[in-house]
Amino acid sequence: MRSTIVTALVVTGLAASGASPASAASPAGVADIGSASFTKAGTTITIPTQGHCALDGPSSTTAEPVSKTGITFGGGTSSCTTTGSTTKSTATGKNFELSALVSAGGPRVKLATFTVTCDGTQTQTSANWTFGGMSGITNPPSPVPVGYVSPIRKADGTALANAVFNTQDLPGDGSVGLTMLRIDFLPASGITGTVTLGKTSCSPTP
Repeated sequence: MRSTIVTALVVTGLAASGASPASAASPAGVADIGSASFTKAGTTITIPTQGHCALDGPSSTTAEPVSKTGITFGGGTSSCTTTGSTTKSTATGKNFELSALVSAGGPRVKLATFTVTCDGTQTQTSANWTFGGMSGITNPPSPVPVGYVSPIRKADGTALANAVFNTQDLPGDGSVGLTMLRIDFLPASGITGTVTLGKTSCSPTP
């Protein structure tokens, strides 16, 4: 089943009284498309962080498509910028495909496009994400609960992996961290490891 629905969520952190941006737990501003590290049939597949940007450099990145056995990141872009006293850290990926579960009887997971963004001001931060063209994973509800788990199953109902949406890090100092989607493989798949799509974080500005 393929979905063209777009899901968006805003996470807001308010600057704590007396807290300085230098003491914030999250970086000033970073974003990336994702990464993967998993082992199947004794072979480890690793795709390092794609499309990483940061306010302290690199300020923008273009990621080319990369494919390894069982997984494809279709490329994308990222940008981390400062305008006056505001920051914006954003990453957009496209044409993601995970086929590693097919041999275990699972679905082929696809996302046509996805974007994560984190905005920082002197008084607060906010993060949001959107995606479109997803198949192989049941759509999460709207609004999406924090850490919502959507199992990825084979036809007989056996869960092969968990798709974890909307993982948040709110340390209470005004900074915010957000991971749009993390895929954790389960024992029934015969695979160990994790795939991450769409990460960003930012802190209040000086």
